[in-house]
Amino acid sequence: MINDGSQRLAEVAKIAVRLEAETGVPAQMLVAQWAIESRWGAKPVGKFNVFGVKRAKRHTQSCSAETREVIDGKEVTTVCEFADYDSPEDSCRDCAWLITHGAPYRAAWRQYRETGDLAELIKSVARVYATDPNYARLASQIAGQANIAAAIKAVNA
Repeated sequence: MINDGSQRLAEVAKIAVRLEAETGVPAQMLVAQWAIESRWGAKPVGKFNVFGVKRAKRHTQSCSAETREVIDGKEVTTVCEFADYDSPEDSCRDCAWLITHGAPYRAAWRQYRETGDLAELIKSVARVYATDPNYARLASQIAGQANIAAAIKAVNA
């Protein structure tokens, strides 16, 4: 994986733009979740889980890792089983699949397809995806940052 933060952002923006064209998942949302979950690509779980996706039956690779969760309003550290991937693209593709096909996100995805409201999609996904009550606010802020817009624009140029 590339070490420089701006290069990591450019790499994930390229993947996110391609996945938006393929799946409809907004590139800004994927990039924002990537930034939160992997500390801008610097700290993936396992080899390349840049979204903190927990292991499910569909995953062929996994790893155990310590994670911070918010339970009953209190931060706790626990060890969870996470999916693992061979590349950042595989991780991004699985996250896009989860949003577009995962049972917990069906209503949010359907609503987004009808309205195109990115902020509402982020809020609806965050209710299930994250235990941190500030996750949606933070993801929306990051999705709207100038560096995210510039990275996506550079890919589309």
